[in-house]
Amino acid sequence: MKDELPDLPEEELSRIIEMAWEDRTPFDAIEASHGVSERKVIALMRRHLKGGSFRAWRKRVNSRATKHVAKRPAGVERAYCPTQYKVR
Repeated sequence: MKDELPDLPEEELSRIIEMAWEDRTPFDAIEASHGVSERKVIALMRRHLKGGSFRAWRKRVNSRATKHVAKRPAGVERAYCPTQYKVR
Protein backbone atom coordinates (compact mmCIF):
# COMPACT_ATOMS: atom_id res chain seq x y z
CA MET A 1 0.00 0.00 0.00
CA LYS A 2 1.49 3.33 -1.07
CA ASP A 3 1.69 6.25 1.31
CA GLU A 4 -0.44 9.21 0.36
CA LEU A 5 1.56 12.31 -0.44
CA PRO A 6 0.51 15.28 1.68
CA ASP A 7 -1.36 18.13 0.03
CA LEU A 8 0.88 21.05 0.97
CA PRO A 9 0.74 24.77 0.23
CA GLU A 10 3.22 25.83 -2.46
CA GLU A 11 5.36 27.77 0.03
CA GLU A 12 5.73 24.79 2.37
CA LEU A 13 6.41 22.41 -0.52
CA SER A 14 9.11 24.76 -1.77
CA ARG A 15 10.74 24.88 1.68
CA ILE A 16 10.71 21.06 1.98
CA ILE A 17 12.39 20.74 -1.42
CA GLU A 18 14.94 23.38 -0.41
CA MET A 19 15.69 21.53 2.84
CA ALA A 20 16.01 18.23 0.96
CA TRP A 21 18.57 19.79 -1.39
CA GLU A 22 20.65 21.08 1.53
CA ASP A 23 23.37 18.56 2.31
CA ARG A 24 23.45 19.23 6.03
CA THR A 25 19.71 19.16 6.72
CA PRO A 26 18.78 15.63 7.84
CA PHE A 27 15.50 14.02 6.88
CA ASP A 28 14.67 13.90 10.60
CA ALA A 29 14.71 17.73 10.71
CA ILE A 30 12.33 17.87 7.74
CA GLU A 31 10.01 15.44 9.48
CA ALA A 32 10.19 17.35 12.76
CA SER A 33 9.43 20.72 11.16
CA HIS A 34 6.95 19.68 8.45
CA GLY A 35 5.70 16.22 9.45
CA VAL A 36 6.88 14.64 6.18
CA SER A 37 8.82 11.36 6.46
CA GLU A 38 11.95 10.53 4.45
CA ARG A 39 9.92 8.22 2.19
CA LYS A 40 7.44 11.01 1.45
CA VAL A 41 10.23 13.55 0.86
CA ILE A 42 11.71 11.18 -1.73
CA ALA A 43 8.29 10.80 -3.37
CA LEU A 44 7.81 14.60 -3.38
CA MET A 45 11.24 15.10 -4.94
CA ARG A 46 10.50 12.46 -7.57
CA ARG A 47 7.22 14.18 -8.45
CA HIS A 48 8.52 17.79 -8.51
CA LEU A 49 12.00 17.42 -10.03
CA LYS A 50 13.02 16.56 -13.56
CA GLY A 51 14.22 12.97 -13.95
CA GLY A 52 17.92 13.81 -14.21
CA SER A 53 17.76 16.22 -11.29
CA PHE A 54 16.04 13.61 -9.14
CA ARG A 55 18.64 10.94 -9.99
CA ALA A 56 21.51 13.35 -9.22
CA TRP A 57 19.88 14.29 -5.91
CA ARG A 58 19.31 10.64 -4.92
CA LYS A 59 22.91 9.74 -5.77
CA ARG A 60 24.19 12.63 -3.66
CA VAL A 61 21.83 11.97 -0.75
CA ASN A 62 22.74 8.29 -0.58
CA SER A 63 26.41 9.13 -0.11
CA ARG A 64 25.84 11.83 2.56
CA ALA A 65 26.08 10.83 6.18
CA THR A 66 24.71 14.26 7.12
CA LYS A 67 21.26 13.51 5.66
CA HIS A 68 20.68 10.74 8.22
CA VAL A 69 21.00 11.49 11.92
CA ALA A 70 22.07 7.91 12.69
CA LYS A 71 25.05 8.26 10.33
CA ARG A 72 26.21 11.64 11.66
CA PRO A 73 29.36 11.95 13.74
CA ALA A 74 28.82 12.13 17.48
CA GLY A 75 28.25 15.66 18.73
CA VAL A 76 26.58 17.05 15.59
CA GLU A 77 23.06 17.76 16.75
CA ARG A 78 22.00 20.82 14.78
CA ALA A 79 20.20 20.71 11.44
CA TYR A 80 21.77 23.84 9.99
CA CYS A 81 24.80 26.09 10.25
CA PRO A 82 24.54 28.46 13.26
CA THR A 83 25.04 31.47 10.95
CA GLN A 84 22.53 30.31 8.32
CA TYR A 85 19.54 32.20 9.73
CA LYS A 86 21.20 35.34 11.08
CA VAL A 87 18.87 38.25 11.66
CA ARG A 88 20.36 41.52 10.56
